[in-house]
Amino acid sequence: MKKILLRFLSLIVTLLLAALWIILNPHPAFAQVNTINYSNMSLENRDFSNLDLTGVTFVAAEMRGANFQGSNLTNAILTKGVLLRANLEGANLSDALVDRVTMDGANLKNAIFTQATLTSSRFYDADITGADFTDALIDRYQVSLLCDRASGVNPVTGVSTRESLGCR
Repeated sequence: MKKILLRFLSLIVTLLLAALWIILNPHPAFAQVNTINYSNMSLENRDFSNLDLTGVTFVAAEMRGANFQGSNLTNAILTKGVLLRANLEGANLSDALVDRVTMDGANLKNAIFTQATLTSSRFYDADITGADFTDALIDRYQVSLLCDRASGVNPVTGVSTRESLGCR
């Protein structure tokens, strides 16, 4: 009986300590510190070139003609964004959430989309020369359209666009 009571008390103490640690921890586990939120903003023709935009949020932002050339958009969120004729040449969008984004006519030369989520996104007339889509999640139909014009090798990752899309 003593053993059971002692185990029960140690379990209660452990749970109380864990709860106190969670309550008193000054940094929430899932919050991003110092993030910028451009959600629902009109950012047409804005210049974001060569900036560190890691983890920045662009949900439903209007970014027609915006310049992201050479920018770091790792872990950025661009859900429902409009990037018509935008310049993302050499941009790093690794692990970015780029779902339901319109990138028609965009310059995606040498862009890096490794492990990005690109579901329900459109790339009509986008220049994807040298873009790296390794392990990106893309709709099968869009992959077939991208494979029709895939060419080049990404200068940073050394991976060919065709190989990264799994083109045959």
